[in-house]
Amino acid sequence: MKNVLLIAGKEIKSYFASPIAYLLMAAFGLIFGFTFFVASRDMIRIGLQSQMMGQAQPMNVNDAIIRPLLGFAGTITLFLIPMITMRLIAEEKRTGTIELLLTSPVKDTEIILGKWLGGMLLFLCILAMSVINLAMLFIWSKPDLQPVLVAYLGLILQGGCLLAIGLFISTMTRNQIIAGGVTFFVCLLLYLLNWFTAFDSGAVSQVISYLSIVTHLDNFSKGLLSLKDIVFYGSMIFLALFLTSRSMESLRWRA
Repeated sequence: MKNVLLIAGKEIKSYFASPIAYLLMAAFGLIFGFTFFVASRDMIRIGLQSQMMGQAQPMNVNDAIIRPLLGFAGTITLFLIPMITMRLIAEEKRTGTIELLLTSPVKDTEIILGKWLGGMLLFLCILAMSVINLAMLFIWSKPDLQPVLVAYLGLILQGGCLLAIGLFISTMTRNQIIAGGVTFFVCLLLYLLNWFTAFDSGAVSQVISYLSIVTHLDNFSKGLLSLKDIVFYGSMIFLALFLTSRSMESLRWRA
C-alpha cells in the first residue's frame, strides 16, 4: 500500500507541476459555472413569470437545477478524462522511464493502482470545482442533500470506470495523442450505446443499453442508489485494471 500511495503522490504532483491540472480545473469550472448561471437564471425567470400570472408554485431546486447540472457534469468529464489518462503510461514509454519502473522492486499491481489513484485524485479536484456553485444553492435555498450525494457518488464511480479504461489504453501506445484520442472514442461510444438502442426492446439491445454509462449514471442523478449500478461500475473498473495488468505484464517481458 505504501508503494501505491507513493506512485499516486508522484502522479498528482506531476499534474500540478505542469499546466495540465490547472487548465482542466479551469475549463470544468468555467463550463459548469456558466451552465449553473443559466439554469439559475431560467429558474428565477420562470418563478417570476408564474407569480405575475398568479400561478406561483413551489419549484424543486433539485429537479430544476442540481439534477440536470450534475448530469451535464458527467458529459463534460468525457472530454477531460482522456487528457488525464493519456500520459499515465504513454509518457513513461516515450521518455524511456518505463523500463526503470518495471525493473524496480514494485509490483505491477502497485504501479497500476498508484497510477489509477493519481488520476482519481486529479479527477476529484476537478469535480470539486462544481461544489463551489452548488454550495450557493444550500446557502440561499434548501435543496435535499441526499440526492446530491448520490449523484456525486455516481460521477465518482463513472470517473473511476473511464479512468481505468483510459489507463489500459495508455499502456498500448507511447503516443499521448493516440492514447487520448482512442480513450475519448471509447468513452464516447460507452456514452452513446444507450442512444443506439433507444427504440429497440430486444434482448441484444437491452444488453447493449446496460453497457452504456448513461443508463447507470441517470439513476444516480435521480438520487436512486441501486446495487446493480454500483456492481456495474465496480466490475468495469476491475475488468479494465485487470486488462491493464496483463498489458503491463507483456511490457515487463519485453523490457
